[in-house]
Amino acid sequence: MTEETNKNGPDAAATEAEATAAAEAQVAGDGEAAAPQEADPVEALKAENSDLRDRFLRLAAEMDNLRRRTDREIKDAKSYAVTGFARDMLSVSDNLRRAIETLPDDARAAADATMTALIEGVEMTERGMLATLERHGVRKIEAEGQKFDPNFHQAMFEVPNPNVPNNTVVQVVQAGYAIGERVLRPAMVGVAKGGPKADAASDDAAKA
Repeated sequence: MTEETNKNGPDAAATEAEATAAAEAQVAGDGEAAAPQEADPVEALKAENSDLRDRFLRLAAEMDNLRRRTDREIKDAKSYAVTGFARDMLSVSDNLRRAIETLPDDARAAADATMTALIEGVEMTERGMLATLERHGVRKIEAEGQKFDPNFHQAMFEVPNPNVPNNTVVQVVQAGYAIGERVLRPAMVGVAKGGPKADAASDDAAKA
């Protein structure tokens, strides 16, 4: 009787309550250990601010590149807008020059006042056309006496000449023109052959 009374008495109830409380405390402790640690709000704001700053810098760089590219395209459009028209006008100028050169000097000297006025009118028209093109950025390529440059000259034939440095332009068949930094039409030229190299000729001139 005594043992059964002890098992079912107040002491047994207290023991059971203590065990239950310990179990609940252990469960609560395990839950707290498993819960993730809260992030520092200051660090989160710093990270967000750094990300926004990087995005702003990238966007500013892209906008600056876009502005430069747009300015360059506008400048090119203004500079080279007349390219096709200028090239066509050069053909007209060539025809005027051919018309002038077909008239021999003696025929020109013996021409009457009417013919002389006509010739002078053609020459004035050619000069006026070239001056107008020059105002729009078209310039003549100076080729004669220069070293041959395939970027600006087109060789039509070679001229044997031992007295002129090799690859020197000695004759211009058709004048070349450039617009801005672009070649509108290369100069058609005759090039010297058989002379000393240009570098050697320059050295000799420097020593003299």
